[in-house]
Amino acid sequence: MSNDLLAYAGLFSAAFLAATILPAQSEAALVLLILTENYPLAALVGVASLGNVLGSVTNWLLGLGIERFRIKRWFPVSPQKLATAERWYLRYGKWSLLASWLPIVGDPLTVIAGVLKVPFLTFLLLVAVAKTGRYIVLAGATSGWM
Repeated sequence: MSNDLLAYAGLFSAAFLAATILPAQSEAALVLLILTENYPLAALVGVASLGNVLGSVTNWLLGLGIERFRIKRWFPVSPQKLATAERWYLRYGKWSLLASWLPIVGDPLTVIAGVLKVPFLTFLLLVAVAKTGRYIVLAGATSGWM
């Protein structure tokens, strides 16, 4: 496997995991790859965005079936985080998904969207805008074009 493919696969994996309810950090991976100046900026933002959005889709799917797993000891989202995200979602509605990039509340928001059965295309559009927007801002700040 080439180094380029490994770099993109690593970035995708970091972004995917960071969007799920597992603890991970994708911003550092993106910044490091940008700083090498070996990869096109648009490709890095695209790969990171795709991974992060697909991780959020995983959360949405988990939310669809959460009731049967919520009581399991291994379930990775605490009842408190779910309650906070649910209050946020109920207060701001579907537009709260634009905050899905935020630490702490963002990932539970994507789970709650599944619990509340937000239509998939609405979910996908709002989360993609939020996640991609964050990476564009980060890439712009890192590369100096902002």
